[in-house]
Amino acid sequence: MKLLSVNLGRPKAVPYTDQPEGLSGIDKRPVEGPVRVSAPGPKGVGGSGLAGDAVCERRYHGGDDQAVYAVAREDLDAWERELGRPLANGAFGENLTTEGIDVSGSLIGERWGIGEEVVLEVTSGRIPCRTFQGHMGERGWVKRFTRRGAPGAYLRVIKPGEIRAGDPVRIVHRPGHDVTVALQFQAVTTERTLLPRLLAAGEALHPEALAEARQWTEKYGASAAD
Repeated sequence: MKLLSVNLGRPKAVPYTDQPEGLSGIDKRPVEGPVRVSAPGPKGVGGSGLAGDAVCERRYHGGDDQAVYAVAREDLDAWERELGRPLANGAFGENLTTEGIDVSGSLIGERWGIGEEVVLEVTSGRIPCRTFQGHMGERGWVKRFTRRGAPGAYLRVIKPGEIRAGDPVRIVHRPGHDVTVALQFQAVTTERTLLPRLLAAGEALHPEALAEARQWTEKYGASAAD
């Protein structure tokens, strides 16, 4: 398991964002050399967990619980075959393109050690948005991406440090529940009766998903998932 690339985005004017200045950092490209990774601060204030990576729309992106976004190269390859066009590392706006990791099958709260210093913790899947669809230039992209159910993973920074392409990735902690990124994504997008199952992940879950799961369970009861 390793990092194939570390990808950073620069602010770029695009026609497909709701951000007031019309800028987006979704167009991320692989970079050479080490990149500093650290917790960026709370959502709405903090941006990316990677130094030099732009997050222009901080109402919905960035912050401690979405500090880093990872996508498996294997998933990009599958989309290449479906779309009939090449997808470079970083094509989904991901910070980390991995090899040998079932990213969407990872557990909420799972921790990855990367290189010699960095430890990251899985928090949730990525919810597709209008900016992502505009960046991809594919008709009905949000629905297609959601239907596939392999969203990649957001991670928070547990231990800061430097990473670079080629670094090994190790799973240093795997929690005892069965709440995967794919299950969390399905629960908050298309199958809301699954929301009570997310509670097993506890505080490791992205706070917004955790609040949603608690509200649903209080209203309908845990039996809604049965």
